[in-house]
Amino acid sequence: MTQPEQPRMIAISSGKGGVGKSTVTANVAVAMAATGLKVGIVDADIYGPSIPGMLGIAGDKPAMSPGQNVIPAEAYGVKVISMAMLTDDDKPAILRGPMVTKYLQMFVRQVDWGPLDVLLLDLPPGTGDIQLTLAQAFPLAGAVVVSTPQDVSLKIARRGLRMMEQVNVPILGVIENMSGFTCPSCGTVTHIFHQGGGEAIAQELGVAFLGKVPLDPSVVDCGDDGRPVVIVAPHSPAALAYARIAATLADRAGPTAGITTPFSWTLTDDTGKPAPVPTAPDAPPDRLAALDHDASGLRLTWADGHAQTLGPRDLRIACRCAQCRDEVSGARLLDPASVALDTGLTRIWSVGNYALGLAFSDGHDTGIYTFKSLRAMQSPEMEDV
Repeated sequence: MTQPEQPRMIAISSGKGGVGKSTVTANVAVAMAATGLKVGIVDADIYGPSIPGMLGIAGDKPAMSPGQNVIPAEAYGVKVISMAMLTDDDKPAILRGPMVTKYLQMFVRQVDWGPLDVLLLDLPPGTGDIQLTLAQAFPLAGAVVVSTPQDVSLKIARRGLRMMEQVNVPILGVIENMSGFTCPSCGTVTHIFHQGGGEAIAQELGVAFLGKVPLDPSVVDCGDDGRPVVIVAPHSPAALAYARIAATLADRAGPTAGITTPFSWTLTDDTGKPAPVPTAPDAPPDRLAALDHDASGLRLTWADGHAQTLGPRDLRIACRCAQCRDEVSGARLLDPASVALDTGLTRIWSVGNYALGLAFSDGHDTGIYTFKSLRAMQSPEMEDV
């Protein structure tokens, strides 16, 4: 049976709160939908959901499909799922990390989205559990970083951008929000939060600058009324900026290079093995083009054509999970002599765009092997790591 095509998942992120990230998400989504794209939004800010209010979505509990998937709400051609649709307005979401992860998984995998071209993930500020969960669990096509021109906002945005880079999520660009206020009477532009910071940080970090969104009181008023400014005032400077950003993202968020994720390959019956993709000398060296397994071990072919074979026992000894390595000092806790010579692999699965999870015949399955660490391992024998 043919698998349904996955939508391009784009994370809208920020280093700190108060930069207008959710407003950007809502307006960009509506602008995308106006061009004919099928668009969805996951309001991943579990503790402070705001997307339904900005799109005028009522707080009614969502219905369930016959297949027991949640039916998302829809407004202005955009489908939405949010914690705000599952709880009362004045009821806080008091949740520990595992429950947050459960809700995020449900918002993406247990919602009856139907055919989608783009799924925007409106992230909470910071670089914590929610951001890491999404990067590990889903094949993100890219991330956008929203900042204001303030120096403090730009410095924190840089951290969020670097976090996405570390988990191999392509950076689609930087958006400078609240970029100058234009007086409605005289037309004078006042740069309340300085100017040019977003463009400068994009240039410094070698990523695209997607554009500036001016500071406009109507954007706030429209958000409070549940009517996006791209609908109410489509020819305003802010709405035109959102439309340009939406068009740019639609073009840039192509599929990531390498084998298709997510996958889970069970070696015992050879189910779930990812299909290989072509290699090219100029392809990213940190993407996998093919996985294979035989008596010699795990065979990796990278997108740039580099190939290596890694023995299962070497991989088991190299595990850096909390059971095998001290999390503070990095000292090895696992005694290599305790790892049987005939240790084998039983299952391999993708961890976002940046790592593999490996299960071994001794029952161990908690290690995450980043592409960077796998490529650095020696074949056929591994140096002490």
